[in-house]
Amino acid sequence: MAVRFENEIINSAIENGHQRLASFSPDDSKVAFFRDNNLIVKDLKTNIEKEITTDGKVNSIINGAPDWVYEEEFEFTKAYQWSNDGQYIAYIKFNETNVKQCELTYYGSLYPRIYKYKYPKAGENNSLVSVHVYNLTSGITKSMDIGKDTNIYIPRIKWTQGKDILSIQRLNRLQNKWEILLANANTGTSRVLYSETNPYYIDITNNLIFTKDNKSFIFTSEKDGYNHVYQYGMNGKQLLQITKGRYDVTDLLGYDARNNKLYIQAAYSSPLNREILEVNLKNLRLKNISPRQGTNDAVFSSNFNYFINTNSTANTPQYITMNNNKGKELYVIQDNQSLKDLMTEYQFSKKEFFKLKTVDNIELNAYMIKPKDFDPNRKYPVLMYVYGGPGSQTVTNSWGWFDFVWFQMLAQKGYIVVSVDNRGTGARSEKFKKLTYLQLGKYETQDQINASKYLSSLPYIDGNRIGIFGWSYGGYMSSLCMTKGADYFKAGIAVAPVTNWRYYDNIYTERYMRTPQTNAAGYDNNSPISHAAMLKGNFLLVHGVADDNVHIQNSMDFITALVKENKQFRMQFYPNSDHGIHYGRNTRLQLYTLMTDFILKNL
Repeated sequence: MAVRFENEIINSAIENGHQRLASFSPDDSKVAFFRDNNLIVKDLKTNIEKEITTDGKVNSIINGAPDWVYEEEFEFTKAYQWSNDGQYIAYIKFNETNVKQCELTYYGSLYPRIYKYKYPKAGENNSLVSVHVYNLTSGITKSMDIGKDTNIYIPRIKWTQGKDILSIQRLNRLQNKWEILLANANTGTSRVLYSETNPYYIDITNNLIFTKDNKSFIFTSEKDGYNHVYQYGMNGKQLLQITKGRYDVTDLLGYDARNNKLYIQAAYSSPLNREILEVNLKNLRLKNISPRQGTNDAVFSSNFNYFINTNSTANTPQYITMNNNKGKELYVIQDNQSLKDLMTEYQFSKKEFFKLKTVDNIELNAYMIKPKDFDPNRKYPVLMYVYGGPGSQTVTNSWGWFDFVWFQMLAQKGYIVVSVDNRGTGARSEKFKKLTYLQLGKYETQDQINASKYLSSLPYIDGNRIGIFGWSYGGYMSSLCMTKGADYFKAGIAVAPVTNWRYYDNIYTERYMRTPQTNAAGYDNNSPISHAAMLKGNFLLVHGVADDNVHIQNSMDFITALVKENKQFRMQFYPNSDHGIHYGRNTRLQLYTLMTDFILKNL
């Protein structure tokens, strides 16, 4: 019976067109979904579909799903929500009519296929957004009052525990003023529940919990210099600062109302680690319930009696267990022993953590992978791996998913692999993270250059053979290091690099740089294009031709600048490949073979 019912839904979907973002109503009697830029609800008892919206149009109007830049930078895919009682569906409408268009070319047929989509670059128009609530009983849609200013973002909507009350998060264009509005689903009227301003910017997260008694809400903020947890009443007044100290809370995992306990993830012992902590809201005492050191993440049961813990370290893959809420491991779900055995068989080297200081005497975290047969009396070449973007980390006590095995192979070929978290990276206070505000690339490049100098001073490193590799923001960094830091890097690889922040999307870029109209020098002074004449070493530039995120325009204009300065370099473009260079079963293999050969020959 269940299979037949499922097949009926699938066949219906095929007949009416493709659908996505489906979600059941709280009582499972209906399902809402997104199709042809419209939001639709289907009654599973009567098999009748009802169109909540009808004005959806490609590259114009989107109902219930985010536009490209919202999905990428505010990190959500479903822009609608059922109310707790299933009587309403709230959704965001995106009018992207006035957003400028980008084109991607796909090859392989007689005439290349052109794909067009809306992509707002720094300083350019965004979608106009509005928030609406559909009443399933009356069939009436109400518009929520989000204010008269249209140059804003609505990065989240969430139903509160109050009857018919929707919370709407509103963010100004500069992303330094964040508000939570409470809107009445029946009237559309709203009021500001909470407002926060910041001299730099405010990160949008999912860290917002409305307590079941409808008396308070819990969220995180960096307003005391670290990311901590606060509890406010529904009158907008602070009740508690729940966590304090020189560490960042990285996630709200859940609130146990019955026992008045909050569960969080935090970089409590070190920026390198993540612990699962229980917070007793009666006395604000913290208890570490993650049984293993390293990086821990948890998913709790609905009654908070149990949680699935995923633990890893820099040298051990994910170890997944079922735990009780005291932290005791009840049984192992996955120990990845077969992978550990393979690592032993292939003689993986250990990641070793160390610290170095900037020119301003600020300590930076770093790791090093040495060859298995490391001899301190020899001199080794070094490949530095960099990402370095705001709030990111490559140096953590966690399983290194990105290129860890490739780095091991390079170590076995006689290279030392090093990564350094420069200023601007995460889990080390707001001041450390936001130091790069308005001048992305400046301090990050200084720190990577300084790291190269430090490595050159070590007796077992050949200072004349230091290279650097990065992807995306890391490609931007490796491009800067190969130009502004040309004296300190023999070779570099930049994959899918941003080469001028004017070319990147406005939500990400303006968060850290404001607009090009108000901060032109910040955009241009640290653009690799501006420093093409400084290139000295062996440089490999890689890009996917169909990269919808960091457009190939970035590399094309960088190439133009390099050619103008008569600089020799290598480039590799991948037709039909996106930001991750994904297309065809051999694309990644060909890329990593290319990069390996480049390193062996040029470093």
